[in-house]
Amino acid sequence: MESTFGSILTALGTGLPVLLVQLAVTLALLAVGVAVYTRITPFDERRLVAEGNAAGGLTLAGSIVALAIPLAATLATSTFVLDILLWGVVAVILQLVAFAVATLLIRDLRGQIESGNVASAATLVGVQLGVAVINAAAMAG
Repeated sequence: MESTFGSILTALGTGLPVLLVQLAVTLALLAVGVAVYTRITPFDERRLVAEGNAAGGLTLAGSIVALAIPLAATLATSTFVLDILLWGVVAVILQLVAFAVATLLIRDLRGQIESGNVASAATLVGVQLGVAVINAAAMAG
């Protein structure tokens, strides 16, 4: 019994540092992705959220989830930090491109989000999440 417990502790001691480093790298990629996203959007999500604008909150939350989905797939399928970093950057770039394309398809996105148009926000989030799921499947390949 003690040898089983000892082997569990050994595995934990070996695996936990790797898990924490990989998790930290993935969370850092998510933070960078969100920071870049908030810089390239034509509206100020933080201000809109602070003002209680539901459309602004929905687009920001949807973008965070849409960035996290392919990053999670990368984390789940990669064994090396460099792998996570490289494919994570690709995943973030693809999601940002999806946002850029969606802004071209939704007429006057800035005005609609700033005026609180939840339908436009939901459409944007739908595009981002759809691309995120496909992106994640490609990453998991």
